[in-house]
Amino acid sequence: MKKYITCSKIKVMVYLVLSLTIMTNKMMAQKELVTDVIKTKKGNIEITFVGHSSLIFKYGGKVIYIDPFSALTDYSLLPKADLILITHHHPDHMDLKAIKPLLKESTIIILTQKCKESADSLSNTIVMKNGDKQKLLNIIVEAFPAYNLVNKRENGEFFHPKGEGNGYILIIDGKRIYIAGDTENTPEMKALKNIDIAFLPMNLPYTMTPEMVADAAKAFKPKILYPYHYGESSTQKLIDLLRNDEEIEIHIQEMK
Repeated sequence: MKKYITCSKIKVMVYLVLSLTIMTNKMMAQKELVTDVIKTKKGNIEITFVGHSSLIFKYGGKVIYIDPFSALTDYSLLPKADLILITHHHPDHMDLKAIKPLLKESTIIILTQKCKESADSLSNTIVMKNGDKQKLLNIIVEAFPAYNLVNKRENGEFFHPKGEGNGYILIIDGKRIYIAGDTENTPEMKALKNIDIAFLPMNLPYTMTPEMVADAAKAFKPKILYPYHYGESSTQKLIDLLRNDEEIEIHIQEMK
C-alpha cells in the first residue's frame, strides 16, 4: 500500500528541515572561542576571550560576562549569565541585543549611571560609581576609574570623561583581576597594588598606545597582563617594550 503525506505534513517537514539547516549554519558560523585557565586554591577560573572588550569568566559554577557585544558572536548560543558587568554606555560595550539573550531571572547586571539611563527595560540592575564595592556571588566587585587624560574628540571633549565609565577589580578566590575598561594610564591605575591579572586596552585613538600600556604595567606590575580591545595596535610592540620586565607575564589572545 502506498503511503501519502498530506500538504500540512509536508509543510511541517519542510519547516523542520529549514529550521535545522538555519540552526546548523548558525552554529557553524559561530566563532570558536578560546579559553585560558587560571588556577586558584579552591578551583579554576576559566577566562574566555570573545573579542573586542568582551570576556567571560567561569568560576564555581557561576558565569560572568564583561561587556557582551553582539557584533562578535551569537550570545543566545552561550550559557546564561549569573553576573554581567558593563563598563560604560558606548554601544560596543552597552549592547542590549547581546545582553538580553544572556538573562535569566536571577541575573545581576552591574552598570554605570549613564548605562542605566538607556537600559530601562533591564531589571535587577545595580549602578556602581567609581570607588563603590559590592560582594556578589562570593565575588568582591570594585568599580574603578576609567577615563582619558589625552585622547579627545574633535570638539575637545575626552572620549571617556572622568566619572562616566568604570573599570572593575574582581576578587575571586583571592585572585585580584583588573578589567580596565576604556581608559588611559591614569594615576589611579599606576597606583594599583597586588594585581594578579590585568586586562589593559590599547584601542586607538580611544584608549592607550602600547607605550601607555607598558608605562602602566611597569608601574603596578600585574603578574599576568592581557592586552585587550586592541584594534590595530601592535601587540608585538608591547611585548618588546616589556621584554626586560620578567615579573610581568604577557598573554596574547585575539581581542581586536
